[in-house]
Amino acid sequence: MNDCIFCQILAGTIPSHKIYEDKDVIAFLDISQTTIGHTLVIPKQHVRDLFDLEEKLAGHTFAVATQLAKKIVPLVGATGVNIVNNNHAVAGQAVFHFHVHIVPRFDAHTDGYHATWANNMATTSAETLANLATQLRR
Repeated sequence: MNDCIFCQILAGTIPSHKIYEDKDVIAFLDISQTTIGHTLVIPKQHVRDLFDLEEKLAGHTFAVATQLAKKIVPLVGATGVNIVNNNHAVAGQAVFHFHVHIVPRFDAHTDGYHATWANNMATTSAETLANLATQLRR
């Protein structure tokens, strides 16, 4: 896809700092470097998002992300890692080629990465959760 920045990286028309490649996926350092070592793992096949990703390729992509995280975290001296995948614009997806972020973490307050979770327990009833669980088990 000519307008996909990740496809352009795969084609070699945009340079990258590649750290891993096999027949199905490639990993390279994110140019934004939210924290040092911030890496993207992408399938070579153009897949828009998780909803279009085949299970086997999903498993392989996340397996590579896991292997790389285990290598990157100690190498850069991080004390933790976030593995992030956003799907659709409402969830923060900016490049519409499936990708997994490996974001090494150093200090939750000052390292530049912030993810927050709201506790909506007061507005979500036990009955609502029970009904949802029943539907998902089907």
